[in-house]
Amino acid sequence: METAHRKHPPYLLIWLYLALLTVAEVVLAFELPLSQNMKLILLLVLAVWKAALVGMFFMHLKFERWNVRVLALVPLPLAAIFILAALSEKIW
Repeated sequence: METAHRKHPPYLLIWLYLALLTVAEVVLAFELPLSQNMKLILLLVLAVWKAALVGMFFMHLKFERWNVRVLALVPLPLAAIFILAALSEKIW
């Protein structure tokens, strides 16, 4: 029997991406002169990007079958509802 050898993902490179995204979040939150709503939207995009990287590489979802990936995607509509509620709180 042959065993399939998978190449390990570049964990240090992913960690560097995550560190750079964290620096970008801090700079965005404290240094850039943008409106609060624009900052919130950009910070949410960066947070989702970081969560996707962690899920794909450190939780190994990138290498799983599609049905396991779908299980990880099930809570996303609920998260979208919470995000929209947070964004619309200022309107009410």
